Order: sequence, then structure tokens, then C-alpha cells
Amino acid sequence: MNIALGVEYAGSNYCGWQRQSHSPSVQQTLEEVLSQIANHEVNVFCAGRTDSGVHATGQVVNFTLNNDRPIKAWELGANALLPDDICVRWAKQVADDFHARHSAFSRRYRYVIQNTPYRGASLYKKVTVHKFLLNHEMMHIGAQALCGENNFASFQASSCQSPTPFRCVESVSVNRYHEFVIVDIKANAFLHHMVRNIVGCLIEVGMERQPVSYVGDVLAKHDRTQAPATAKPDGLYLVKVGYPSKYALPDLPIGPLTLPENLECR
Repeated sequence: MNIALGVEYAGSNYCGWQRQSHSPSVQQTLEEVLSQIANHEVNVFCAGRTDSGVHATGQVVNFTLNNDRPIKAWELGANALLPDDICVRWAKQVADDFHARHSAFSRRYRYVIQNTPYRGASLYKKVTVHKFLLNHEMMHIGAQALCGENNFASFQASSCQSPTPFRCVESVSVNRYHEFVIVDIKANAFLHHMVRNIVGCLIEVGMERQPVSYVGDVLAKHDRTQAPATAKPDGLYLVKVGYPSKYALPDLPIGPLTLPENLECR
């Protein structure tokens, strides 16, 4: 049996999705619980390997099961054993050809900035706080230069192992929802640190240190050293992964922070 899960997690206490020898990861924690339920070793494949401190409301994984277990075992059973900062949102038996990574045709991320002059406590490590007023309209205009298939080397981490810097961005928007500025970006795939590097660039425009053309200028240079600093991981969420309709995966609200799916400029 091939089982797919929708997984949500707060990444603050983990070194990222992928197993590491030096620190606990989301993958390790999830696999240990699933192996306990399955009564055999379980290895999962994920849609996107999020970095240390990055969160997810729409991560998708799949694994092969060697014996029969009811679907509820992967929802109720797993959630009873998982720590409070990881949960299974849904579980479904899928076709044998389904692969969480290779079957996906898009990934969508949200970056949440709390644009207030003070550092709040209730959203600690769930958002990135920026105390200087951001011009989200300028950020949105500048971000449109990223749409389409482009060489994103300027936003690629030096540690990225991708053989090509080319990615296709389907859409990107920057909107304000009261004190929150939300960067929402959807692409076929992302390079290591790509979203956080893009946000770092957009913040320069939002602070009006740079014109709206700055984002396109940085993109065209194909040089990471010409781009500003990487934004913090705290506000980044993997919110949705796109798959062909034939797999009929659940379509749940994307989150985070119960913000509406289609944000309007305020």
C-alpha cells in the first residue's frame, strides 16, 4: 500500500525537514512514529525539504506500508504519538505511482511579516517582525519581475545542490492584512533559500531604499553576491503542494494564521 499524508508542523524546534545526525528533524520524528504504528521501518518521501526554523501547513509525504492498517491509524493514531508541534492533517491510500516529490507540479509558500514597531510574544518564531513601515504596494509591483521561467541564481544559496538555477514562478503577490504583510509565491519548484532571499530583496523595496525595478535588476545579474541578506526563517510556511487531479488528494485551507486564502490589499 502507498499511503500519502498531509503534514503540518512548526519548525522552530527542528533542524529542518531532512534527517541530520546533529539535531532532531521533522522527518526523523515523523518516521519514528509511523514506524511504531506500522510495526516496521517506514521511510517517507516529502514534497519539499524545508530548512531549519521553517514551518508547513501543507507538507505532503508518502510511504509504502507492508501490512494493513486502517486510514484512521495514520490520522488519529499518529497524532496521539506525535509531539504538539507536528500533526497529520489527512491520510489517504494513493496509487502506486504517486510520489510526494516527483508527482508534484507546484509548491506554494507564504512569508508572514508582522509589520509593527514592537516585538510581540504570542507569535514568537511564527512570524518575522519588521518594525519599519513597509510599502507593500511597491513590494508587489517589484515582485512581478519574478514571474515566468527565469535564472534565479541571484536568489540561490551557495549550498544549493540543484543542477540548474532555472525555475518557473507562476504567481507572486505582496498584500497587507492589517499589521501583517504577506508574500505569497507559487512556482514549479524552489532553490535552497530562494523564497527567503526573494523576501530579503522585497524588504529593501518595501523600505523604499530601492526602486521597484530593483528586484528585476537583481534577478538579471545572476549573482547571489549582488542581492541583499537572506530573510529569517521564522515567517516562512510551505502552505500548498499541487498534484494532478487523478490522485484526488484533500484540498484543505492553506493557512497560516487563519488568514484568508485570497488576500486583499488594505
